[in-house]
Amino acid sequence: MLSQISEQIQKGKAKVVKQLVQEAIDEGIPAQEILEKGLIAGMNVVGEKFRNNEVFVPEVLVAARAMNMGAALLKPLLSADGVKAHGKVCIGTIQGDLHDIGKNLVKMMMEGKGLEVVDLGTDVAPETYVQTAIEQNCQVICCSALLTTTMPLLADVVKAAEAAGIRDKVKIMIGGAPVTEEFAAQIGADAYTDDAASAADAAVRFCEG
Repeated sequence: MLSQISEQIQKGKAKVVKQLVQEAIDEGIPAQEILEKGLIAGMNVVGEKFRNNEVFVPEVLVAARAMNMGAALLKPLLSADGVKAHGKVCIGTIQGDLHDIGKNLVKMMMEGKGLEVVDLGTDVAPETYVQTAIEQNCQVICCSALLTTTMPLLADVVKAAEAAGIRDKVKIMIGGAPVTEEFAAQIGADAYTDDAASAADAAVRFCEG
């Protein structure tokens, strides 16, 4: 049953996934097990294939939609069981930048790994990331810049976290087309990743660490 759910997620069959998840619930399989061995397992395969260029953005989006439909059925059960997400992340595109395809992809991959993601959208001020991390108790702040003109503002997120006194508690991850490993080191960010699957892996490591 769970491997079937995983397979159908990889195929992006949202309605079938929803039906199978409901059947698994009715059979009394624990929600946490359905989530991890069905939904997340399927999304992990998609993430791995995406990293190896075996599938592309459209397939990932379709798989993520299927996963979200299954996850919607599990959410009330997971909270009733007192199951916590593996960690909490806030994500957004930096101020002055309105690109969101990459951000949305990273968000889906992170949710696919069992993280709770607070999506701040686009055009997000450095202070907003920090304020959200404090209020929502996030372990990781993820910011992306798709324009060279908005890249310098990523440094302001690091500075804002330092000014708020949370720099030792919160990891800051950056990404986006013009961003590099060197730039991340230069501004004092904790990680740079060049694709959505790697970003999700890094966030999980930070949350568990």
